[in-house]
Amino acid sequence: MSPLQTRSFGKNGPGVTIVGLGGEGILRSHGKNAFAQPVIEEAAAQGITYFDSARAYDESERYLGRFWETRPELRARIFQTSKSACRDYAGAWADLETSLANLHTSHLDLWQIHDLRSWEDVKAVEGSSGALDAFGEARKQGKARHIGVTGHHDPTILTHAVENWPVDSVLLPVNPVEGVLGGFLDRTIPMAEKKGLAIIGMKVLGAGNYLAPSGGISAELLIRYALSRPVTLIIVGCTQPIEVLTLASLGRDFTPLSEGEQRMLEEKFAPYAADLAFYRGVT
Repeated sequence: MSPLQTRSFGKNGPGVTIVGLGGEGILRSHGKNAFAQPVIEEAAAQGITYFDSARAYDESERYLGRFWETRPELRARIFQTSKSACRDYAGAWADLETSLANLHTSHLDLWQIHDLRSWEDVKAVEGSSGALDAFGEARKQGKARHIGVTGHHDPTILTHAVENWPVDSVLLPVNPVEGVLGGFLDRTIPMAEKKGLAIIGMKVLGAGNYLAPSGGISAELLIRYALSRPVTLIIVGCTQPIEVLTLASLGRDFTPLSEGEQRMLEEKFAPYAADLAFYRGVT
């Protein structure tokens, strides 16, 4: 089995596989450990090294933690991430301690400020006793080797964080709809590139099911589109091991879409873009 393609995580980070197991799918569930474990096991067996999670994703951390507890020899090659949506120092720090305990690990490879939505969020995170200080302290102490920010609501707000916060990465939506609407792909990503950040694509298949306005749009095509943009990697939530196999296969044999092919795909989505990007919410 050939290895998955890798890219460096930002300026000084390790190599990570270009596809990662997302925290959505079966991982964003409750009481389904028997179904989650085969998905996690398959991802590890296929050589995927990036594993996404968050405090908000129900039992995802516990599912992953159970696996790492039984397979501690794998932890050294795994890039384990989580997130906190708390905007204050104390709440974020408590989330970090819970994440570390759930994941049976002494550190996170990436800890992210989760789901930045509004200027009120920005003010709270940046302010006195805000979460940004907790993230900086976690990196200083080695409890988080890298810190990042995530968002899918407002590209202006996320671009502000990328430009002004001392983060190592950004997680943002990357799909043909975003190519149509603009903002995340043509403003946030270039700023992240300028700052030398790792760029992680999410919502590659949309918010839930495929972003398919008509026939002929496969998951494979959408994943190729996202990986053809200037990203470090993309994450996809999986519900069954067979989906992990598809994801890993694309991570091994990825060939980029040409610019013309990307534009043609965007044109198919253009009439539906506003409705399909409902994950942006009201801004």
